[in-house]
Amino acid sequence: MGKVIAIANQKGGVGKTTTAINLAASLAVLEKKVLIIDADPQANTTSGLNFPPDNDQKRTLYEVMIGQIDVRDALVQTEIPDLRLIPSHINLVGVEIELLEEENRESILKEALAPVRDDYDYIIIDCCPSLGLITINALAAADSVMIPVQPEFFALEGLGKLLQTIRLVENGVNPDLTIEGFVVTMFDGRTKVHTQVVNELKEHFKDMVFKTIIQRSIRLSEAPSHGKPIILYDVVSNGTSNYMNLAREVLEKNEK
Repeated sequence: MGKVIAIANQKGGVGKTTTAINLAASLAVLEKKVLIIDADPQANTTSGLNFPPDNDQKRTLYEVMIGQIDVRDALVQTEIPDLRLIPSHINLVGVEIELLEEENRESILKEALAPVRDDYDYIIIDCCPSLGLITINALAAADSVMIPVQPEFFALEGLGKLLQTIRLVENGVNPDLTIEGFVVTMFDGRTKVHTQVVNELKEHFKDMVFKTIIQRSIRLSEAPSHGKPIILYDVVSNGTSNYMNLAREVLEKNEK
């Protein structure tokens, strides 16, 4: 059975979608079968993998979660052979309202993914930057949560609410949920505060912080506008090296 990793942080602009896309792509390049799920109505993961979310799109996570289509009907092939995507659309915002009265509404995504879990080594879920029903569904479906952290003091302050939500999900609908780890993103070694925050994060969370640090990179920020993960946009960039190292660290951790 494939491992499901939710990439979550309720704070926007911390490199969550960048991490989801590039971790998934790197795992696929390392010959793992990977499914990435865009669970954000903004659909940045969808467009970042060269699938512009248009108004006529009817095979997205939204249709899966409301039971209109089977999860297999929403799968699309990306440029990387072992990487598939379930795209998103702005319609996904409607899930919060449409499923409000449903029984087991927190577990709808988990149940929808059940038929394809065995088809993949890793399923990566890019969560939206809020702690609403869609994110709760992602956490309920996940085995673990990876938390991207921008090395700013305000980013550290915001972790408390996310960790509280993870504990609530763990105590309620998903007792097996664990924290995969914290990954530092957008790091600039020339900035003293970045080093201070990383040291503080490691002091507090110790081995839960990934050794790999994602450096700030212009090429990394350019890649989504071209609809490509960094490994296809610039194979020799620091961003490619960083995310390949992160993928290897994830594999090492999960294949012991």
